[in-house]
Amino acid sequence: MIEALERMMLIRAHEETAAALQQAGRAPGSCTAIGGEASAVGVVWALGEDDEILTNHRSAGHLLARGADPNRLLAEIMGRQDGYCGGKSGPLHVSASELGVVLTSTIVGGELALATGVALSRRMAGREGVVACFFGDGAACQGRFHESVNLAAVWGLPVLYVCENNHWQAFVHRDETMLVDSIAARAPGYGIEGARVDGTDVIAVHEAARHAIARIAETGRPYLLETVTYRLRGHFEPDDMAYVDPQEHASWAARDPIDLLRNRLVGSGALDRATLDGIEARVARRISMAEAFASASPFPAPEALTTHVYA
Repeated sequence: MIEALERMMLIRAHEETAAALQQAGRAPGSCTAIGGEASAVGVVWALGEDDEILTNHRSAGHLLARGADPNRLLAEIMGRQDGYCGGKSGPLHVSASELGVVLTSTIVGGELALATGVALSRRMAGREGVVACFFGDGAACQGRFHESVNLAAVWGLPVLYVCENNHWQAFVHRDETMLVDSIAARAPGYGIEGARVDGTDVIAVHEAARHAIARIAETGRPYLLETVTYRLRGHFEPDDMAYVDPQEHASWAARDPIDLLRNRLVGSGALDRATLDGIEARVARRISMAEAFASASPFPAPEALTTHVYA
């Protein structure tokens, strides 16, 4: 759990740096996932090395939890050639095949439309394991959610559907778009299992994800896991969050997943001040190195326009 805390702090530092670079005019805008670190680490750390991931426009946490190099990730966000996709994807379309991250889709629910096919290809190739598909509560309101989950259930495909319910769908609150409180409660309607878990508690998320993966292996059917969290920054940097209820935001900020885990570890005696200082120093140094690396990386050459594309 101390390692999980450090990874969550690395994700937070990366996201804050990306936002600061945007504000300084050194990087394009991005969709941060500050507040969702426990969901990312808890689920991704439950996956096996050969499992695959499809994610959405708030992907940095999933990528870094999977072991992405902060140097290359920040370089990609800044559009530099040493990034994961040669600077072509920017912050919203990153893929990293060596990590099993098939794609990041900025199209809301786009990853849902593709997860079923990825899982089918794994089964046809005789590969074990699961495909983890991360999406938000906004995507759960779209038709492609129904189509993907229904088809995966009918075909018995090993998809772990992870709805990171952060209460906000761009600039619209979840309460304005759905009349039910739980997305996981829809699972029985597809003949599959589902669960809802506190997305601010990395330990609870991890245990729920491990159980879900085990059930996929046992039943041969997909599983719908809902992690209830909160987006502590705006939809897209920059964003003044003028549309957010200050009291609601404050109540969720008091449940910051990093603070919760840190206090839990300190309270149990598992984490002392010296160890925490060491973690903070390592994280700061790592992100500083990543920013220097990305800033020194050149922009793609003009001839890169015609590479890695389909005609």
